[in-house]
Amino acid sequence: MLALIVLVLVPQFLAACADPPPLFVDQAWIRVSPNKDTPSAGYFVVHGGEAAVELRGVMTDRALRVEMHESVEKDGKMTMQPIDSVAVAANTQVAFAPGGKHIMLWGVNPEAIAQGKVPLTFLFSNGDRIIVDAVVQKAGAAGSTSAEHSGH
Repeated sequence: MLALIVLVLVPQFLAACADPPPLFVDQAWIRVSPNKDTPSAGYFVVHGGEAAVELRGVMTDRALRVEMHESVEKDGKMTMQPIDSVAVAANTQVAFAPGGKHIMLWGVNPEAIAQGKVPLTFLFSNGDRIIVDAVVQKAGAAGSTSAEHSGH
């Protein structure tokens, strides 16, 4: 009987000792604008860890400027507005996706485009800096639509 109790309780104790889920970013990609004078758009998913944080910014040395933006409906029209930070609740996901939150990248380095990736550094309120390579989707690639770039 004691052996049965140990077999049942030991896995529960070990599970309680497991590391909490980490804060991380994945699924990063950039859709390069077909016009070099207009910004490209970037998307990704932030996975919250054990504590709530804010995403305070995104940086890269492969573009002249990066800003976080959000698509919002205003007076029946979709428009973009800059955002300074994004709350990421504990153990949740925040998606930066077409038609919603996204980053805008001005002057993406042509060499980075040719290499097919742009390293992005995500800055969080807890001091974490997470570096993720964003896959480059060149202008005109499958799934690319000019409507997603309108207003940029």
